[in-house]
Amino acid sequence: MTRLDLNVSFSWSLALLKKVLIAQLFFLFLMSIFRLVFFMEFSGNSVYPLSDLLAAAIVGIRLDAVVIGYLQVPLTLMLVSLYFLRSTVLFNSAQRFTAVYLSFFYLLVSILAITDFGYFSFLNEHITIMIYGILDDDTAALWNTMQANYNPLLILLLVAFYAISIYLILRSYFRKTLQWKAYALKPFTQILFVVLLIGLNLLVIRGTFGMQPISKVIPDISSDKFVNELPNNGLLAFIKASKHYKKSKLGEYDLIKSTNYTDKMDEAFSYLANKEVKKDGDYLSAITWQVPRNDKIEQLRPHVVVIMVESFGLPITEYQSQEFNILGRLKKHFDEDTLFTNFISSSNGTISSLEPLLLNITARPNSTSLGQSRYQYTSYTQASAKVYQKAGYETHFVYGGDLQWRNVGKFMSLQGFQHQEGKVDIISALNLDKETSSHDWGVFDQYAYDYVLKTLKEAETPQFIFLLTTNNHPPFTTPKEYQANSLKCNDELESCMIGDHTLIQKRLFDYQYALDMAGRFMDDIKNGELAEKTVVAITADNNTIEGRIRYKDPVSMSKKIPFYLYAPASIKQKEINTQVAGSHKDLFATLYHQSLSDIEYISVGKNLFDKRLRHCGFNDGGIIISDGGAFEQHKTLNDIQLSCDKEHDAALAISDWLIRIYPKSTDKR
Repeated sequence: MTRLDLNVSFSWSLALLKKVLIAQLFFLFLMSIFRLVFFMEFSGNSVYPLSDLLAAAIVGIRLDAVVIGYLQVPLTLMLVSLYFLRSTVLFNSAQRFTAVYLSFFYLLVSILAITDFGYFSFLNEHITIMIYGILDDDTAALWNTMQANYNPLLILLLVAFYAISIYLILRSYFRKTLQWKAYALKPFTQILFVVLLIGLNLLVIRGTFGMQPISKVIPDISSDKFVNELPNNGLLAFIKASKHYKKSKLGEYDLIKSTNYTDKMDEAFSYLANKEVKKDGDYLSAITWQVPRNDKIEQLRPHVVVIMVESFGLPITEYQSQEFNILGRLKKHFDEDTLFTNFISSSNGTISSLEPLLLNITARPNSTSLGQSRYQYTSYTQASAKVYQKAGYETHFVYGGDLQWRNVGKFMSLQGFQHQEGKVDIISALNLDKETSSHDWGVFDQYAYDYVLKTLKEAETPQFIFLLTTNNHPPFTTPKEYQANSLKCNDELESCMIGDHTLIQKRLFDYQYALDMAGRFMDDIKNGELAEKTVVAITADNNTIEGRIRYKDPVSMSKKIPFYLYAPASIKQKEINTQVAGSHKDLFATLYHQSLSDIEYISVGKNLFDKRLRHCGFNDGGIIISDGGAFEQHKTLNDIQLSCDKEHDAALAISDWLIRIYPKSTDKR
């Protein structure tokens, strides 16, 4: 092994550094090209100020450079070691290692970029903690979904071709003999250069001279939400999601601390409930509300049905017409009954909306599913089904899919649901053929509704039924015999659509089916004896079609879902403000007052009928709606928004307290 002169070793190190930096700059250029493709795919026909786009590109390059900086750290340390070791053999081996190292990580970063692309197309946001939910979903259904909407074999072949190409290019590039130029510098100068190289690498990783690394707090560039999403990249988004996932799994998740309510929970309860709460007092009493006695409801004791329709976003229904009949049979019921339209989902995923809704809390951001966490065996006092069970109702949790999905069956059995009924129960009860009555995620919605109707008609006691449907979900399969209404998109709607319009049309077909079946169910309720003894609420888990629709005002529109409420005329609430702001946390707090009499309940949410209360809607993606307009968390424009921003923090702290703290301090169930 030839030992090089220190000056020669320094020169060789510089030559190898130059080759590495050229490779890194080339990949940095590829990342910018991918961001351009991302913009072209998801911007739709919207026009953005050039200054905003240039600013987004610059911040994007800085964030991509952060990724390059992380990849460079081992190579920088290797170069420093080579300089001191001065071995020709090691220099030659280092070139071969660099080719393999960069090939592997360039491929990894590229795969995460593609994953982020697909994630954004579905949820309209970069990778979040929900990506780990894929591990808990139905693997076979996910594979079938991918096959139906994409060409997995072609994707794998393209990825393989890309990987091989990257490796062959880098191997060829780094196999070439180092072209070095002799530098006769003093040892002190050489050491100073080494120190500066390490410092520069660390500066690139920070991406700023400011207090916070740029990857930790990505600055806003524009008032447009989409433009602010452009700089982020798949790797940084995945790293952030992974940290949240690990934190949640290890029990280090603490919303009380992050909302600055540590040792100040009395202030959180006081603000939310708008009344004085003593420190270390009976906090639960502050959010314990009373449904007054109602003789008509007391006498009627109506059945109560709550339906969560998969991915039923409200904004697209604004295009409802004879030519674009997306609502189907549900339209007349929306017209006839109560429909809260200033209402948003608590989260952007099914399970992360479902659990908070049924537990009367607001969704906790960046948290794993309760049913798959250390809290899966906890029975929560404030669960909505327990309120109905206490009132003498027989309680059912009905899911069109498999009850093992996300451990939902077992978890709901602890939350006051006496019966948990899934796909198998529905098929058996209705004597259905499994093949023709089901799609990849469960039974077609019409059969789930038929099962609920059957349960209601056969009931001898008041029933509380919660139904989670499965249609309007990739791969967007509907029964062969279903005849759709016209779904001709007008020019305005066409201009808002992003991506493959053929696939979007298939999605809209399933969308219409899901809504039409909800309307069919309401027809069946209203056209028989159940009309005078059943209360029905219909909502959604999220508005995931937002990933393929570019809204003019995404903050106020993208998270909107319906809260529809039907009640017999004899007990129906009068003079309802349907424009009041709300979210999932408020659904049961409102429904109790429409269906129960003289009973207490615990809730972070508010009764939307009560005009005396402050009403706000919260989405765990940081979107808040108020009677003073929609806004992003901590970006308030008026006093009404400011009050809802404060209530949001208080609601998060209290929800976290109800999940993590209260069950440990009491044996009440």
